[in-house]
Amino acid sequence: MEFDLSWILLGLPVAFALGWLASRFDLRQIRLENRQAPKAYFKGLNYLLNEQQDQAIDAFIEAVQNDPDTSELHFALGNLFRRRGEYERAVRVHEHLLSRGDLSQADRHRAQHALALDYLKAGLLDRAEDALIKLEGTAFEVEARLALLANYERSRDWALAAQVADKLEQSSQGSFVHRLAHYLCEQAADDLVNGRVEAARQRLQEAISKAPDAARPRLAMAQVHSGAGDFAKAHQVLLQALDRAPAATSLMVGPLADMALKIGDVSATLKRLQSLYQQSPSLDLLDAIVLLSAHLPGSDANERDWYARHLEREPSLVAATRWIAQEKLEHEQFHPQVQRALDHAIKPLLRYRCAACGFEATQHFWQCPGCQTWDSYPARRVEEL
Repeated sequence: MEFDLSWILLGLPVAFALGWLASRFDLRQIRLENRQAPKAYFKGLNYLLNEQQDQAIDAFIEAVQNDPDTSELHFALGNLFRRRGEYERAVRVHEHLLSRGDLSQADRHRAQHALALDYLKAGLLDRAEDALIKLEGTAFEVEARLALLANYERSRDWALAAQVADKLEQSSQGSFVHRLAHYLCEQAADDLVNGRVEAARQRLQEAISKAPDAARPRLAMAQVHSGAGDFAKAHQVLLQALDRAPAATSLMVGPLADMALKIGDVSATLKRLQSLYQQSPSLDLLDAIVLLSAHLPGSDANERDWYARHLEREPSLVAATRWIAQEKLEHEQFHPQVQRALDHAIKPLLRYRCAACGFEATQHFWQCPGCQTWDSYPARRVEEL
């Protein structure tokens, strides 16, 4: 039987026409689908840029309903819920992502990280801890460790915080030695409260070894010696602290003057403080000098003279107020009222201010109560900044 080529010639145009029609149908379907999903997506993006979060969420929900397999839309929706404080809905979105079997490993880790952030923002610290631990060995490992560190600090679990800080230190993510020293000081404070003096002493010695130029461990060690009645040792530790942590001089001079009075080492300590004052005058240093000067045998020094000399070096309402307190006014009967007004006026100037968030407090903090930043409080008062 001979093969008829005419059928091939007739079939080729027909096959071409059918293929063309099929491609047009597929293209039309794809265009229709793409037109529906991105329209809702771009609408949501437009709302988001205009800070209309309610409308953006509605648009993203519509986009997710049109294409439930799109993970990026789920991430955008979950992040929006978290920003609005709707943590339960954010958790549901990210848990749904984690339950999908077709999710890539990278997106699974990303969803796990987003879920951990949801728990952190919601204050569910135990769940956040579990979610963050699962990120070990992933691309989000560093972020997870930093979040874990903040989590343990919030819950005051200093031992676990130290473990995480050690890992960050070993992975070259910056220096954490000062923070580790703070953790040891916090644990030492707990030991002292519970009567474990020797354990506190050992922790503080370890903190000094880890961060020799940190002021807090040496100040705490001096307090331990002072509490045990060893004022000479406390005095020695504070003198060493002046050399190793000069930036915190204002915090040390008050306790140092007290120890000097207790052991009778007024003259030598006063000379040391006067030398420091000549280099860098401060109100706390001035108060310590005035205190010691008043106890010098045969001293004719008047404390108002010290404050007057300080005013010659730099203007200070605090020093002026303390100078006026020792002066006789022309209308002395009004002196108490004037003094009360001045004392009230200088109260804000005697506070400490966080350099990170501006939170002010009457006492010095090693960790800001407002923003939780370590070592953000300068040792000097607000008036001296």
